[in-house]
Amino acid sequence: MSDGSRHDIEAPAQTVPAVDAGRGGLHSAENLLLALALAVSVLLPLAGIILRKFFNTGISGATSFEQHLTLIIGLLGGAMAARDRRLLSLSTLSNVLKGRWKSVAQIFSGSIAAVISVFLCIAAAQLVQSEKGGGKMIAYGIPVWAVELVMPAGFAIIALRLIWNSAETWRGRIISLVTVCGLVALGIYSPLAPAKLVVPALITLLLAVVLGAPIFVMLGGAALILFWGDDTPIAALSLTHYSMVTNPSLPTIPLFTMAGYFLAEGGASKRLVRVFEALFGRLRGGPAVLTILLCAFFTSFTGASGVTILALGGLLMPVLIGAGYSERATLGLLTGCGGLGLLLPPSLPLILYAIVASTNTAGGGGVTIEKMFLGGLGPAVLLIAMACWLGIRQGPREQISRPAFDRTAALRAVLDAKWELLLPVVALIALFGGFATPVEAAAVTAFYAFAIETFVYRDFRKTRDITRVMAECGLLVGGVLLILGVALGFTNYLIDAQVPARAVEWITAAVKSKYAFLLALNICLLLIGCVMDMYSAIIVIVPLIVPLGRAYGIDPIHLGIIFLANMELGLLTPTAGINIFLASGRFGQPVLKISRAVLPMQSVLLAGVLLITYLPPLTTLLPHLLSR
Repeated sequence: MSDGSRHDIEAPAQTVPAVDAGRGGLHSAENLLLALALAVSVLLPLAGIILRKFFNTGISGATSFEQHLTLIIGLLGGAMAARDRRLLSLSTLSNVLKGRWKSVAQIFSGSIAAVISVFLCIAAAQLVQSEKGGGKMIAYGIPVWAVELVMPAGFAIIALRLIWNSAETWRGRIISLVTVCGLVALGIYSPLAPAKLVVPALITLLLAVVLGAPIFVMLGGAALILFWGDDTPIAALSLTHYSMVTNPSLPTIPLFTMAGYFLAEGGASKRLVRVFEALFGRLRGGPAVLTILLCAFFTSFTGASGVTILALGGLLMPVLIGAGYSERATLGLLTGCGGLGLLLPPSLPLILYAIVASTNTAGGGGVTIEKMFLGGLGPAVLLIAMACWLGIRQGPREQISRPAFDRTAALRAVLDAKWELLLPVVALIALFGGFATPVEAAAVTAFYAFAIETFVYRDFRKTRDITRVMAECGLLVGGVLLILGVALGFTNYLIDAQVPARAVEWITAAVKSKYAFLLALNICLLLIGCVMDMYSAIIVIVPLIVPLGRAYGIDPIHLGIIFLANMELGLLTPTAGINIFLASGRFGQPVLKISRAVLPMQSVLLAGVLLITYLPPLTTLLPHLLSR
């Protein structure tokens, strides 16, 4: 969420100003409301499983309720992210500027972001108005438009909070408010034809993004401006937002993320460190293997390598330094292995790619969440094994004296963490066991993580601790869903403009070899991974590359894993990758120092990405075998 850097769930929060007592109660109420929405989103699918299993019945409209709960969670989480200055942004320039220049940049970027939010609010209000006469119902007499009201309300709150946070003084906020009102009036009552203002508007938007405007503003703003220039009703953007966020598979994102947050915020990290240290600690390179496996485990559930670095970095750094690893090797390992779990189920990028490729792009048939999970296993194991090899190579040549392997201590550590070690098994059995849909499997996983951390390990003894963890999860999810919703509008504009079709025609004419195309694709994706967060890249880029993959006869599951592996590698691009910035902030080291330290890991993972690209069976074997 906001980070001053780039990436959705990858970035650390900016320093949040202390709230006064008057606003503290409102904030607590918002946190509680978001936690309740998430709790209902878990309990509803669980109730469906129980009723179907034991009573051969179900809950009327349960799927629709779950989908609209995701809409509520997304907008409420986005509004709270705006409140706490944690909306995701690409640029770090605002952190570099000082004094008056910084104030001017904040007012300008905040004002433009608020203007875009106002127009998104207007577009959502138009959608609600058009839906009122449609008579669509969710269930039990609840009309769809009543729930859709959360969209204009959410964007209105986001706009107000962007204005408030654009400055620290009332003078700056008034300047921002006047600027917003003036630009909104200009957009509505423009004296010139909209087509003539498209280029200046896009340039202004780009400058605001460079100065720190959130990612959703970049994508939603570009779509609004282009629709406006084409004289297309902007309500079309809200319709695509609504259709994306209420996708039947999308509730898996907040549910699996919640499971990861309960692990990360509880004592799971310490228990799992003890397990891996007991099993691998005495081996040469054992501490590196411990670090890599633990980071992969956590990232697979949170879907965010930044969360892993922030949560585990301070815990694992002393382990590596104490084992004789140099500071440079330690920084490189901790920074580089943060994203290694992104190809392991139930990672969120795998889920999102499956949704986008299967429902929003031509030629994406056959891509399911289950197949993406199976397709990611082989490549994930390959990358983890290569990272472990590097970690062993970077270990001290003279092994530090360690006590002999203690079978009793290892068994005790495993038994202490047994319930957490079973979490991936629970998730996979629920998903592939045939008794639960993907959303229900995600709910089972989230409830299991909550139950073991709360009632077995008792890491959360107070209700406010549980509320805090769920609110943090909702903030993260809200920022991501905000991006996804508006990004689809931009994607649809590209499709309507026949950009994918023209790209296929041009590239297939210029590049005849499938292997040359794959190499060019890797290069392009690495560059995209440097400048765009993974989630908006999935929404914007996947509709462009899926038709290309089909033209070259590339398996869509293989194409998806190539895409995600490159995005994962882009997180480590020296001086540009988000994990570089996160590690710099977490460990208090200069960006250039982290960039040099991560080069060995980046080189090894690059070799792994090439193997994934040119050895399709690594990806396709399991999906093909298990789908027969």
